[in-house]
Amino acid sequence: MTSWWNKAGWGAAAFLSLGVAIFSYRYLGGIGPLASNVMGNLFARPWLYIHIVGAATALLVGPFQLLPWLRARHRAAHRWMGRVYMVGCMIGGVGGLVVAFGSTAGPIATAGFGSLAVIWIFVNAQGWRTALARRFPEHRAWMIRSMSLTFGAVTLRLYLPIAPLLGYSFMDGFRVTSFMAWVPNLILAELYLRGAFDRPGRGRGALLIPDAS
Repeated sequence: MTSWWNKAGWGAAAFLSLGVAIFSYRYLGGIGPLASNVMGNLFARPWLYIHIVGAATALLVGPFQLLPWLRARHRAAHRWMGRVYMVGCMIGGVGGLVVAFGSTAGPIATAGFGSLAVIWIFVNAQGWRTALARRFPEHRAWMIRSMSLTFGAVTLRLYLPIAPLLGYSFMDGFRVTSFMAWVPNLILAELYLRGAFDRPGRGRGALLIPDAS
C-alpha cells in the first residue's frame, strides 16, 4: 500500500515538474500567449530566457535524481544527470536573481524571488561541494533541499489561481506567492531530513521516494 502511494506521489510530482518545464520553454520560442506581467519585467531580455533555460532543465532532470535505484544501479547516469541538474540550477538561480529586481509586482516580489534565487544558488553550491568531497549523506541532504526549491516553480503555478478565487487581485496573490511558492517546500524538506515523516521499520525517506520494486 505504502509503496504504491509513494510511487503515485513521485509520479504526480514528476509529471507536474515535466509539465511546467515544457510549458516554460515556450517563452524561448515565443509560442502561445505570454504573460504580460512576466514579459514586462525590466530584465526579461535576456535574463528571463537565461533563467528559463536553467530552471526548466533542472525541473526536467531533478525528479529522477531522487530515485534510489538510479543511484544504486546507474551511477554514471546519476552523476551526469546531477551535473546537468546543478548547472541548470546555478544558471536558473543567477537569471532568477536578476529578473527578481525587475519584477513588475514591486519590492515584496523582488524580496521573495530574490531570496529564493540566493538560497537556491547556495544550496546547490553546498551540494556540489559535498559531492566533490565524497560526503554523500550530506550531499543527498543538500540535494533534497535543492529539489524542494526547484519544485517552487510548480507550487507557484498551483497557488497563483487561489487569490482571484478568494476575491483578491492576481498581483496581490503574486506577491504573497513569491514567498509561499518555496518557503513551505523548504520547511517540509527540512522536517523530512530531521525524520519527522519516518515510520517504524521503514527508515528515513520511505514515505517520499519510491524504491525500485
